[in-house]
Amino acid sequence: MKKIILAIAAAFLFSAGFSQDISRITITGNGQVEAFAFGLDQNVQVYVGKDGNIIKWGFDRFIGYQENYNSDLIPYVGRTEYYTQNDDEALRGKVKYIGRTLLTYYASYENEALKGKLKAIGPVNFDYYLSFEDAAYRGNIKTLGRQSITWYPSYENADLRGKLKTVGPSVFVYYGSFEDKALRGKIKSIDRYSFTYYTSFEQYSGSMKTGTSVINANGIKYYIRNY
Repeated sequence: MKKIILAIAAAFLFSAGFSQDISRITITGNGQVEAFAFGLDQNVQVYVGKDGNIIKWGFDRFIGYQENYNSDLIPYVGRTEYYTQNDDEALRGKVKYIGRTLLTYYASYENEALKGKLKAIGPVNFDYYLSFEDAAYRGNIKTLGRQSITWYPSYENADLRGKLKTVGPSVFVYYGSFEDKALRGKIKSIDRYSFTYYTSFEQYSGSMKTGTSVINANGIKYYIRNY
């Protein structure tokens, strides 16, 4: 019995130590990705841009109470370490540990297009589209852990190119250039969730009319800003 209890406890600790994952993807009112958010231990969030650079990180005091609509974070007072001047030049000054979570980056001796970009947050690995790929998404995130990411290419309509196309099995559809000017470029659907907006002839033009600003599609939370 003691062995069983110890095994369960060890399994719990192992899973808790490797809990980092995509906690939210925020999309602006015009359909652009604002940030990929990753949840760490102790309610810490790391916001990453589509190019793999950290936008900000800190303690999210709203977790467990309400949605953090403004992406407000406060300084984390726990363990924080940075790469030093003795480390590879592409890593120097970047955050290395946030609490128990190790952050790694592509070094200067790796592909020129990758150096300095995030390589992993804990067990979540990052891969990117390289410089020889389509101009609309080269340098953007290609995979996040087990999730593959695709983007609309440069030959698409101007209101689509460079925007998020898929995250794993979730497909993104946008209002095109032939639509009312208040709708163009906005998210039309994510997976099975649809969105409509007030037209340029209506009050609240461009604001969301039907749909909800926070959805969960295939295990990932999305926040669609109304502006």
